[in-house]
Amino acid sequence: MKKENVIRTMLFIFFIILSFLILLPFYAVAIAAFKPGEDLIRYGLNLRFDLSVMTFDNFNYLFTGSHAYFSWFYNSIVLTVVQVALTLIVSATVAYGFAAYEFRGKNLLFICVLLIMMVPFEILLLPLYTLTFNLGLMNSYSAIILPGIANAATIFFFRQYLRGVPKEIILAGRVDGASEYGIYARLILPIMKPSFAAMAILNGMNSWNNFLWPFMVLSSDKKYTLPIGLKTLLTPYGNNYDLLIVGSFFSILPIFILFLVFQKYFIDGMTAGAVKG
Repeated sequence: MKKENVIRTMLFIFFIILSFLILLPFYAVAIAAFKPGEDLIRYGLNLRFDLSVMTFDNFNYLFTGSHAYFSWFYNSIVLTVVQVALTLIVSATVAYGFAAYEFRGKNLLFICVLLIMMVPFEILLLPLYTLTFNLGLMNSYSAIILPGIANAATIFFFRQYLRGVPKEIILAGRVDGASEYGIYARLILPIMKPSFAAMAILNGMNSWNNFLWPFMVLSSDKKYTLPIGLKTLLTPYGNNYDLLIVGSFFSILPIFILFLVFQKYFIDGMTAGAVKG
């Protein structure tokens, strides 16, 4: 019993230290948002809390200045919501097919899904760019959304989660005369709420922070997402650190709110998806 208490105490201390280290970058960005850009140029991003240089000028500039920040913010919100919704719907449907039905080539197809998970996205950039160009999708949000709606990692997670759902539920639905679509929509989807919450957070983070692929396919500054827009503030001709830092600080809020909304189901979804392999 004493040994267990020592281990529990050591784990508690370890996670306290780990949490502190994880929160340090957020603290640095938060206090930097209240400092003038000249301070960041002079001292860099640091942990120094100095009330003598703290100011609300950056926030005033963010909400009243002439810039496109909130246009980028709106574009990212719309793109993230649409991409996450489509990814969850398509990936969950594919995963349900793998988990609920037996058909020829099922295992081979699932191996293909696993292989896709192992391929770095950078390897796919050139062929994906060529395909997007040939389809005439350049400079459109469709070019960003379509390649990721059948996400291999999300399909794998949903499939593992659904393997833990008793097949008797599906059989009972068939006995009651429900269609296959009705069984999926009325019986299976409600059970998948925790897994949807977990994948909504993870896919939402990926979509919100996605920079490389949108940067390659978007050419109109009116369609820029937030990561691309913030990058344009750093140029060889001048750097707008005042907007960059406070804008980066506000860019954290949507993901933070997303986690708070779905945290009730997040842990349940992550653990339940790993129950059966």
